[in-house]
Order: sequence, then structure tokens, then C-alpha cells
Amino acid sequence: MSELYLITPPAFSLERFSDDLAAALDAGPVACVQLRMKNVTDDHLRRVIDRLRPVVQARDVAFFVNDRADLAREMGCDGVHLGQEDLQPGGVAVTRQMLGSLSFGITCHDSRHLAIEAAESGADYVAFGAFFPTKTKEAKTRADVQILSWWSKMMELPCVAIGGITPQNSGSLVRAGADFLAVIGAVWEHGGGPAAGVQAMLTAISDAK
Repeated sequence: MSELYLITPPAFSLERFSDDLAAALDAGPVACVQLRMKNVTDDHLRRVIDRLRPVVQARDVAFFVNDRADLAREMGCDGVHLGQEDLQPGGVAVTRQMLGSLSFGITCHDSRHLAIEAAESGADYVAFGAFFPTKTKEAKTRADVQILSWWSKMMELPCVAIGGITPQNSGSLVRAGADFLAVIGAVWEHGGGPAAGVQAMLTAISDAK
């Protein structure tokens, strides 16, 4: 059964979003929250982590930071999500050694080669996508659902599906074997609020069995 992996919206008011995040996490089981913030200072990022990490971890949910392995370690986060361009020189294996016990996942786009390399070198999960059009960021690749089926049959390492996922289109990803569905707009832009967005995604996942 797929689990829900929440990614924060591109921009938000910290005061309001802290409450929205708590409401979303209280609406149903969520496996992980990834803080994704671009073009902000380190001090601002630290303030956001300080505010949001306790909200997440108090609910036994993993708190990951995008890109910034250094701040993830410094600030008591559970893990970090890295793009291919964020790896240490020497690739995944060197990054694994640098991170120590910190969990990390890595974006593999639509590449089986990159995913196998990540799995063999110590990543804790691989992420494939984008599966659908997304407004959040310009997708470098478009992945086919078959890569999830192939991965789930070949490998035990968890895989994350990402990119434009909604309750309406998530069924094929669940049935293909995605361990986690990473969502942004489906939750934070839901007309009924974040809690309703989480509930809608969880219902879609359950119905796709």
C-alpha cells in the first residue's frame, strides 16, 4: 500500500503554514514531510526548520529537508532529499558516507541506471517523475508508470512517485507499486483545506487497491 509523502509548497507564511501542517498531519497517516525552499537565506531556513520540525516529529512523521544535507544534520532532521546535482563529488557512495546515519533519498527522474546506482550505493529511497504535469517546478523528464512496476519487481528499496499527483490520477501509480506518493498541490491547494486534501489522497490510495 502506498503511503503519503508531503512536500511543502514553494512559498508560505510560517505562522499560518505551521497550523496548516499540523492539521494536515492530524487528518490521517503521513509517512514523511519534505521542506522544500529555494532562494532563501540559511538563517531563514533555520527558522523554518525550527518551527516545523517539532510539529512533524511530534506526530512520529519523518522530517526531511530538500538539498541541504548540512542543515539537515545541524538541525536534527531525519533526512534529506537530494537531486542528482546535489550529490557530493564521488556520487552517491561518498554522499552516503558524509551523511552518516541520516536518511536520504535521491531524484532519479526516469532513469533506471541512476536508480540502480543509487540503490547499490546506499540511498534509502529513489524518486521517479514527473508522472504528470505540475505547476510547482518545470519537470526535466516525464516518467512512465512502467518504471514503478519494473522497480517494485526488481528491487526492495522503496520508490517515491512525484509530479502532478492528485486523487484523480494516483490510482495507476499505487497499482504499479509506488511505495510513496509525493504531493504538493493536491494537499496545500485543496479547496477544502490541507486536512481535506490529505483525506482525499488517502481515500484515493485505499480505493486503488
